[in-house]
Amino acid sequence: MKQNLIPFERVIEEMKTAISDTLTIDKDKITPDSSLIKDLGAESLDFLDINYRLEQAFGIKMARHFIIEHIEEMFGEGTAVDSNGQLTETAVKLMKIRLSAGKEAGESFDELIPGMDMDALPAMVTVKSMSMAVMDILDSLPQKCPACGASSWKTDDGTHVICGGCSAEAPYENGDDLIKNWLEKTQKDHNIIKS
Repeated sequence: MKQNLIPFERVIEEMKTAISDTLTIDKDKITPDSSLIKDLGAESLDFLDINYRLEQAFGIKMARHFIIEHIEEMFGEGTAVDSNGQLTETAVKLMKIRLSAGKEAGESFDELIPGMDMDALPAMVTVKSMSMAVMDILDSLPQKCPACGASSWKTDDGTHVICGGCSAEAPYENGDDLIKNWLEKTQKDHNIIKS
């Protein structure tokens, strides 16, 4: 269900804190549109640290794999990346559908094109796109607590959600499962990958 206990603005702030602490940079220099690699100087191992901090902050499990890896695993080698390491048209279609869910007016994904080098993708990760991934996980909060059946989720600190009935921690889906479920549903709805 779409939860309304933790607003997107709070997720952005926690994201900035995680990035600031990991990269030891001033939090005020981080904007929602900052590219973690191009603008803030993050390296691949920094993403692990940032994800860990976010998991601790919200009590969630971030995805361990990019959507490209899930497409290849679910639909076969070569579906998302060709033999030259370039994105296929299928991968670009799927990624644009995924990204358009959080699209704002005037925002486009013109740089995402078939044939682009897959190694260029990490540089497209922004503070906002990572925050949207966190929101996807937070929005997997079930209607009722599986431990006691109560429908009274609450947060006392603004980031951790617990059951108001039995104090159990919120049982979110993990990021990788959410991506896989989204790919299955999108394929069913749009039939992008022809068999």
